[in-house]
Amino acid sequence: MTQTVKYSFSVAVTVVIANMIGTGVFTSLGYQVGPIPSGFAILFLWMVGGVVSLCGAFCYAEIATSLKRSGGEYLYLSKIFHPALGFLSGWISLLVGFAGAISAVAIAIGEYSNDLVGLPVQAVAIFAIIVISVIHLFGVKTGGIAQNILTGLKLFLIAFFCLAPFFLSQSSGISFLPKDGDWNLITSAGWAISLVFVVYAYSGWNASAYIAGNLENPEKNLPRSLILGTLIVAVIYLALNAMFLSVSSFSELENQNDIGNVVANKLFGNTTGLVFSALFSFALLSTLSAMTIAGPRVAEAMGEDYPLLQSLTKKNKYEMPYLAILFQGCWSIILVLLSDFKQIIQYISVSLSWFTLFTVVGVFILRNRIPKSERPFSTPFYPITPIIFIVCTVWMIYYVTTNEPFIILYSLGTVAVGLILYFFASKKNKI
Repeated sequence: MTQTVKYSFSVAVTVVIANMIGTGVFTSLGYQVGPIPSGFAILFLWMVGGVVSLCGAFCYAEIATSLKRSGGEYLYLSKIFHPALGFLSGWISLLVGFAGAISAVAIAIGEYSNDLVGLPVQAVAIFAIIVISVIHLFGVKTGGIAQNILTGLKLFLIAFFCLAPFFLSQSSGISFLPKDGDWNLITSAGWAISLVFVVYAYSGWNASAYIAGNLENPEKNLPRSLILGTLIVAVIYLALNAMFLSVSSFSELENQNDIGNVVANKLFGNTTGLVFSALFSFALLSTLSAMTIAGPRVAEAMGEDYPLLQSLTKKNKYEMPYLAILFQGCWSIILVLLSDFKQIIQYISVSLSWFTLFTVVGVFILRNRIPKSERPFSTPFYPITPIIFIVCTVWMIYYVTTNEPFIILYSLGTVAVGLILYFFASKKNKI
């Protein structure tokens, strides 16, 4: 009997890192320097995002190792609260969390490579989605190798990018020390709304939880991959944003969608800057790849529980859920053709935040159900850790929905469609 190949610890870590380091860190700053024109307030914003994500990672590590199955929030919310909430979470993940994020990353790949290759942004985006989807149809081993290579390239380029200003650029003059007025900025609505883009940039810290059932020694490797991956990315984000701000002024960065292009052109000149922009476009394929690993596992888990979606569990000869991969790829391509970049980021952040919030709340419930002896990992500093995550998430959602009410309407509309689908799917469900 052939032994099933599983993802290694290194792949789990790179899945977390690659899911997190995507378009967010290369676009978010353009929407932050306007409402919070302070180097200290912006870096503090990214530090808070890292702390909140790490708190979430600790909680997810406890839940995932206790429940021991792939599926992410879909599984956790189904088991902790009610199958309907889990189904809605899976529905949002499929349509928004992965496919929506893939479309945003693919669009960014097209934009970063546009000046060099001269092809339409949408054409490049669609081509990237197709190539990565095909690679992962060839199995865990092939996909894992591709993931490690692409993530390694991305980290090398980021390291080079962060060191380059020490040798090639004059300082922009932006200070990272606190000054008068910074506290008012940090407690403002603009700072809370800017946190939405940071949350989007950090989204993916829970990525390896989606492949728990396909991971070697998950009780040990899952918590380590969540925590290590999140810590690495938090350090990278602080360094990268400090570099962006040290090279370019607020006016040069404000409302720019391609921060990487702006900074690369200033560091290396237009010609060499184009080459680096294209390299970053290629490196972003690692994010696309990581989401193609994690996303179909949600669809597969839902198909195992609901006969209506059972076709999503079908596997090819490489033991990959090929219909789930193809469904995610096709929906991502449709979103590429329809999406507005800024709105889809806000939509993704708010929609996913509701379900990560409920999942973290589930830590309190799960502790009453499962004895300590049956929990391989316990959240450190409990209950402070989940409380920090909950308070910050609620604060962000409140300010966003107050200032951008259409975002909550879009989210509720997606949930309503999911409820209708659940009504039909649950008639013969297996949960």
